[in-house]
Amino acid sequence: MEYDSVAVIVIYLAAVTTIGSLLARRASSSAGWAVAGGGMGLPMVAVGIAGTRIGGAGTYGVAERAMSGGLWYMYWYAINTFLAVAIVGLFFARAYRRLGLRTVGEIFHIRFGTRRCQAMTSLCVQTEYLIVDVIEVYLIGAILTKLTPIPMGVAVVIAALILITYVALGGLWGSAVTNLIHCSVILVGLWAVGAAGTDAMGGWQAVESAVEGHLAKAGRDSDSFWSFAGAGWGAVLGMFFSAAIHTPAASVYTNFSTAARSERILLPSFLTAGVIAAAMPLLAGYVGIVTLARYGDTAGLKGYQNLTQLAMDINPIIGGVALAAIMAAVISSGGPILLSSATMFVNDWLTRLDDRFNPPTVRLYRITTAAYGLVAAVIAYFISMTKVSLLDLLLFGFAMVVPPAIAVGYLLYMRTTTERAAFFGMIAGYVGGLLWFFGIKLAVGSGFSVDASSGAFDRLLHYLFVHDGAGTDPSYATTLIPLVLIPLLSVGKARDPGEEEFYARLATAPAQ
Repeated sequence: MEYDSVAVIVIYLAAVTTIGSLLARRASSSAGWAVAGGGMGLPMVAVGIAGTRIGGAGTYGVAERAMSGGLWYMYWYAINTFLAVAIVGLFFARAYRRLGLRTVGEIFHIRFGTRRCQAMTSLCVQTEYLIVDVIEVYLIGAILTKLTPIPMGVAVVIAALILITYVALGGLWGSAVTNLIHCSVILVGLWAVGAAGTDAMGGWQAVESAVEGHLAKAGRDSDSFWSFAGAGWGAVLGMFFSAAIHTPAASVYTNFSTAARSERILLPSFLTAGVIAAAMPLLAGYVGIVTLARYGDTAGLKGYQNLTQLAMDINPIIGGVALAAIMAAVISSGGPILLSSATMFVNDWLTRLDDRFNPPTVRLYRITTAAYGLVAAVIAYFISMTKVSLLDLLLFGFAMVVPPAIAVGYLLYMRTTTERAAFFGMIAGYVGGLLWFFGIKLAVGSGFSVDASSGAFDRLLHYLFVHDGAGTDPSYATTLIPLVLIPLLSVGKARDPGEEEFYARLATAPAQ
């Protein structure tokens, strides 16, 4: 056990948990807890969003993909990270703030006066958020078990308690302030590891030469590895579908939009967040390349080790900083998403089912946060005993959020959108994504294959559900189904009394 590294991690986790919890006084009301009372400035909104956007997938996930697939993955993950946040800032954040939303599904209740679209939106988004909550708790627990003798069951409970404590007490303010720390640690930590690793190798030219040697030894194409679009533009488009297009319905951005002190800071906040968040996968990918140069692609460095092994070998303290950066990436997304999960559960479901919870109290938010976090810990523990692919789960979760993102886009920018069209468009997209995901698992698991004698239909099925061992991303189905169905079901829509009021409210900027 590396005691120096463990000490850095313990101090870091204790510090951010304490700092986040100390903001409980700012979260003493339900509005203060869920949307910071609408008093958050540009820096806090920006780092809150940036930290939320980056997790394990955007750090060591990118490092691993850059090592195995080439620099294109690092470049395009960063680009799509910026685009995802920018799309919300440009086309959705202003509407969210003007309507005073705490959850993205509330927009349908405000527009149509009914709850079923709100509940369906929450189901779609919470499918992703529960997956993310579970993955984040699992990853923190996995790191703790690697560093210490703590068993996985205890480690996931510790991980959940860390998130629960500062989120339940500090609310959105606690999440944003701790994300300021997390973002700084990620950027500085990854930069330090990359710089130290490059220096230890003898400079960038030595790194590049070593990588070329490893690629040649493995029989990999050097030009494709270094190319801007090495896996082809189809893969780039697929990344956009999985990483960016679902973001407008990611309800946590609704919380930060409504939390902004003024409408004027919304777009600068989101664009700044996009730049900060995009820098993180670039640095992670760079560390991955240096790691590849030092160890080769057969070293078996899995998970977070592709970012930390290099640092550990150089210096235990730098290794601790690298581990803190990984922890920061995981917690920075886990905290706000746990908050948004609890907010949706309360606002979209509990208040709908029982008038005793309407309006919700800050105590109800805190109790729900604790329950949600502990459920995530239990699921994470059982997942640790299986061979479930966390990346597959994450991509599936992303896909499930696309239908409400499409529906909200139509609602804001196509006045003829009906409640019925939005509801059935979301249901069809959600069910279509579920069937597609399980179709891939069934086809891959059954060993479905084609040969020279196979017909065109079998080849098409193989491409859609087995191609490259993973099939075609379910997000294509969850995008195309509501994209076509919602306008079709909205044809012939008659004007209704609430239409003019809703769009007039969207067109009127509130007093700053």
